[in-house]
Amino acid sequence: MVDVSVIVVAWNVKEFVRNCLKSVYEQTNGITFEVIYVDNASKDGTCEMVARDFPQVIKIKNNENKGFIMANNQGIEIAKGRYILLLNSDTIVLNNAIGKTVEFADKHPEAAVVGCKVFNPNLSLQRTCFKYPSVLNMFLSATYLYKVFPRSRLFGREHMTWWDFDDVREVDVVCGCFSLVRRKAIEQVGLMDQQYFVYGDDPDWCFRFRQNDWKIMFTPDAEIIHYGGQTTKKAADKFKLQLFGSKLIFMKKHRSRSAFVFACLLTAIFMLLRVPYWITAALGRKDRNKAIQTAKTYLKGGFYCLTNWKKLLLNKQVIEQKL
Repeated sequence: MVDVSVIVVAWNVKEFVRNCLKSVYEQTNGITFEVIYVDNASKDGTCEMVARDFPQVIKIKNNENKGFIMANNQGIEIAKGRYILLLNSDTIVLNNAIGKTVEFADKHPEAAVVGCKVFNPNLSLQRTCFKYPSVLNMFLSATYLYKVFPRSRLFGREHMTWWDFDDVREVDVVCGCFSLVRRKAIEQVGLMDQQYFVYGDDPDWCFRFRQNDWKIMFTPDAEIIHYGGQTTKKAADKFKLQLFGSKLIFMKKHRSRSAFVFACLLTAIFMLLRVPYWITAALGRKDRNKAIQTAKTYLKGGFYCLTNWKKLLLNKQVIEQKL
């Protein structure tokens, strides 16, 4: 058994995968680790690059895009580490971040999941800890008042905008772009729920760990860079709907029926109120087509929330079987 199994999942982002794996090997020391790369049917030569430049990496090549969650579960099932690190392909590991996170986790055996400090490419802070989805959090987020009052613990509660991510603390959810998970906790709770396909897996998994008396913790000592959205931008409109749909899956699974219905209504209002803005914005923008497409996406999403919310989701067959 090694200390950490680093799992990287990707789809058609060859250069990001190259830089990510390079940083893992160059910036990790003091621990034993293995790297498992799961490819979701890339067509850009990513698998060939990994085989050529990183022959020590364990590779799983899917014949179709199985989604982020299912692909990570494939990696977890063959992992040998005491810890599993879910690492997005568009990240850069800095200054032994993996080793520091393992050291922290060893000192906190009550923690099922540990997250680290994440920066945008310009080194500004990227907020990667947040609260579980709830009617209150969805309402406050929809008002955008957290942008007006970022230091407010009420308006900024969902994304914890009042916190500077500069101290150790227990949190509700750690974003899956860098998520160190204890094997013993996985053995108790199970793998990630594949209904989500992409997005929503992190709050669901963290919620299930908390239900089984584990803690979710954050340490600022380890740091990475996360570019964000490099895979999903290839089909931005579909993934935007999936993001909203993933929150509704959580509400359906873990909240009351009335809360779920209200969440659908809130999401519909949030989307439909943005349609006039984007239509107006299209009149004076150079990227007019993009603005019109965004308006169409919000219009479609709002309609789905009021009629058949499952149409927001990418993996309709899996959803219809389980929800």
